Amino acid sequence: MTANLEKTGAEHFDGEHNDLAHLANQEEHEMGKIESIRKYPLAFMWSIYAVWCILLVSFENQAAGNIIGIPEFRKDFGYKFGDSYVLHADWQSAFQGGPVASGIIGALGCGAIADWLGRRAVIIICLVITYAAITMEFVATTNAVFFGGKFLNGFAVGALASVTVSYIGEITPMALRGMLTCLSALAYTLGPFAVSLIVNETGTYDSRWAYRAVFCAQYGFAVVSTIFVFFMPESPWWLVSQGQQERALKSLARLGSKGEEGQKRLAAINQTLEEIKAETEGATYFECFRKSNLRRTIISIAPLCIQSLSGIMFAASYATYYIQLAGYTTSESFKLQIVQQAISMIGNIMSWYLVDRMGRRNLTFYGLLILTFILFVMAALATVATPGAIKGTVAMIMLYCWWYNVTIGATAYTVLCEVSTSRLRVKTVAIGLASQNALNMMWSFVLPFMFNPDKANMGAKVGFVFGGLAVISLVFLWFYLPETAKRTYEELDEMFTKGVPARKFKQYKPDAQANGEAVKTAYDADAK
Repeated sequence: MTANLEKTGAEHFDGEHNDLAHLANQEEHEMGKIESIRKYPLAFMWSIYAVWCILLVSFENQAAGNIIGIPEFRKDFGYKFGDSYVLHADWQSAFQGGPVASGIIGALGCGAIADWLGRRAVIIICLVITYAAITMEFVATTNAVFFGGKFLNGFAVGALASVTVSYIGEITPMALRGMLTCLSALAYTLGPFAVSLIVNETGTYDSRWAYRAVFCAQYGFAVVSTIFVFFMPESPWWLVSQGQQERALKSLARLGSKGEEGQKRLAAINQTLEEIKAETEGATYFECFRKSNLRRTIISIAPLCIQSLSGIMFAASYATYYIQLAGYTTSESFKLQIVQQAISMIGNIMSWYLVDRMGRRNLTFYGLLILTFILFVMAALATVATPGAIKGTVAMIMLYCWWYNVTIGATAYTVLCEVSTSRLRVKTVAIGLASQNALNMMWSFVLPFMFNPDKANMGAKVGFVFGGLAVISLVFLWFYLPETAKRTYEELDEMFTKGVPARKFKQYKPDAQANGEAVKTAYDADAK
């Protein structure tokens, strides 16, 4: 008799727990952006903090490409070639490719450490490393020491990128998920914009401060990140995965979900993690390639890889240098770099609206389709090689950077967070960023030999290469990229577990959504 009562009590508790989870799932669907910001201002602000941390990543990534365009840097670290100084192609490739290689190690290492120590601990470790790396870059007088600083900082920012993107995906309400994950992409334009402003001001100095000023600015970004990191709430998803229910509830309260609201959010997290256990026997990298997780991993990382395959390394990292090779003065190239970053930011801001209005799939696919056209036009103009045509290639680079940030430059991070399963999110993000870094590293070594005047001298004709790769990428996106907008993590888990085809995601109604609607209807009826 006692056993039956205990069983009945447990079933009642489980049923109540499930109802809370279903109710939380439905309430996510009913909230818009403005209401979500009003209801969860703390979650919104801590997402902004995570975006600020990404500025460290984007600033460091852009700095290497921009300082190559500074004559004083080429004079101190390069050799005489004609009437000017150039860097050895080997060192140029090393400065670009080395940090990318260490970024791969950092990203993958973060995937393991962040699931062991937590998200906040990884950010603290990264900040300690980046202080040491910036100092090495600042005091360097030889290529070897400068490379050492870049390599060390690459490790730190690789890990930082993985953990911050994952953190944003874990604490953000569904209505804000598209906008805030796209906002993380804005950091990848704000950092370069800051670099461009500094280089425009100091790049023509005839002393080492022409490029050292760039490294000084990095200290500022790191200091702000350090001040707030000790107040940062830990991810409730990570705490629940570690069995720390009370700490997870406190973390949810610090993110704005208090009392009954916190209980509902906690129930939803528990249910989502519990239901996906059958697909993930553990939380190792191996699990990312088992069962339905293999499909999710491939789809998650594909847009990030397509970013690299469609020419962003050329358009972003080498634009200043190419513009100078195209005949513009150093001062003009720096000003054009500022224009490039400004229109990139405008593009990203446009994505905040379009990512939900058009959806992830449409904005990514049709955005890449137009980018492909821009690449081929740029390459065709480069074959003409008249002064007007060369200026046209520069205009195409500007247009590319704007449209890239409206589309796949922003949506890749949204897809990365939404498609990856909750138990493996940080590891999937790490795989995605590591894969992208691997491709970027390849381009870092190959691109200087492709477009440098003392090598293949292709210039903007590299657009033919990137355009061809973009066509192949379009085929993949058409058949495999699902629509994930306005879906909770529980619903996405269910659809991937059931193997719903990519092109049916938008119309499919999962059980999690139906249960949420039923519980909400019953709840509203009882309230009356």
